[in-house]
Amino acid sequence: MKGGTVQINWHDTKPVLTLDFHPISGILATGGADFDIKKGIPTASYQNSLSYHSTAVNALRFSPSGEQLASGADGGEMIIWKLHTTETGQSWKVLKNLSFHRKDVLDLQWSTDGAFLISGSVDNSCIIWDTNKGSVHQILDGHFHYVQGVAWDPLSKYVASLSSDRTCRIYVNKPQTKTKSVEKLNYICQHTITKAELQPTDDAKSVKNHLFHDETLPSFFRRLAWSPDGTFLLVPAGSYKVSPSSGTINTAYIFSRKDLSRPSLQLPCASKPVVAVRFCPIAFNLQGSNSAAFFKLPYRLIFAVATLNSLYIYDTESAPPIAVLAGLHYAAITDIAWSYDAHYLALSSQDGYCTLIEFEKGDLGLPISLPEPKTMNVEKSPIVQKPDDMIIETAIGDDLIKVDDKEKECAEKKEGTQASVPILVDALGDDDSIKVDNKEKECAERKEGIQASPSLVKAPISNKPAKRRITPMAIDP
Repeated sequence: MKGGTVQINWHDTKPVLTLDFHPISGILATGGADFDIKKGIPTASYQNSLSYHSTAVNALRFSPSGEQLASGADGGEMIIWKLHTTETGQSWKVLKNLSFHRKDVLDLQWSTDGAFLISGSVDNSCIIWDTNKGSVHQILDGHFHYVQGVAWDPLSKYVASLSSDRTCRIYVNKPQTKTKSVEKLNYICQHTITKAELQPTDDAKSVKNHLFHDETLPSFFRRLAWSPDGTFLLVPAGSYKVSPSSGTINTAYIFSRKDLSRPSLQLPCASKPVVAVRFCPIAFNLQGSNSAAFFKLPYRLIFAVATLNSLYIYDTESAPPIAVLAGLHYAAITDIAWSYDAHYLALSSQDGYCTLIEFEKGDLGLPISLPEPKTMNVEKSPIVQKPDDMIIETAIGDDLIKVDDKEKECAEKKEGTQASVPILVDALGDDDSIKVDNKEKECAERKEGIQASPSLVKAPISNKPAKRRITPMAIDP
């Protein structure tokens, strides 16, 4: 694995706010505060500029086919670009101007078939767009503050949004039947994940704690992501308290498709808040290095978790991260992107630069094809007695459900940040489960101020025990 900061001035040293790889050619597109979209090959050779936006470009994503590119900007601007092939080469031209958001667009994502697009905005709403018609299909207006992240389920059943109102909302498709038995997409809110209730051991009054950071989080982005097989939803900007009197722990939550009303795992102990997550688009063979992995899958999924100042790379076969990168940028990280072949991982920053991580053949394992979702089989873990220390509160329509959970601990060094093991919050459901490794794993991330040059920690990760024990525990559904 090789990594480094790309020393280029594609955006005139202004913040780079978003980036994405073309799903076929591997071209890297970036958007920033200079209003333009830049494109180049992963070696950072600049190709051309797409000029149309009159404000900062906050989000851009290629369509699954690679034939279109959607971009969202300040002021509510949204553009769909179309790839045109000519005798002299290829060029991108404006196809549609999507107008409805009243304020800045902060995130967007395509549906799997490329027929729809979801966007989140500072106007507190999500909009589902019909990309063929270039019109609004549905408005999801349940949030009470900025919508900073949106994600479209690859199996097309759910969409998810994350807001600075400290909630994650899960919408499920309840199709409406039109004439001639044609079904129309219709998403309704199924879950609103909001708070956890800490119950003290004495007779003191219980205290509710939000599961996500509030609007003071120093980032406009909370980019969440589904796994490529649709099995898991990874959600950033998490905050967690071990007890009412303890400090806040930064975390990212993993939700199982079997129960999207509550987190199944959390990845705690980042020194800074988590602002973006992204799954690698392909799966890899099992390496057999850890027989007590958290996920009993027939393949390995790899995902990246970015805090404001560092990057963690995890896989589903091992408990600790397989790599940690720190000191990459002078300013906050804004977005993450994987190339279609997993050869590159890129992240953008407000300091005007991007970091490219190159994986040599075999670094991540042997790529394999994902099975059909209906044939996936996840083993069930042994039943463990329910603890009674915490209640996670979620809303389903007008009703509240309460789910028992156990207090979790996370050790942080005063002179650095430990990448702790994921903590099991609850079982995946009747058909799926997680097998827990109770051994602590520790991955030390150097923190000597913000550095211009990257600091990389690679696997193997030290198995030295942390100062306090972490005891993950499954919970009955």
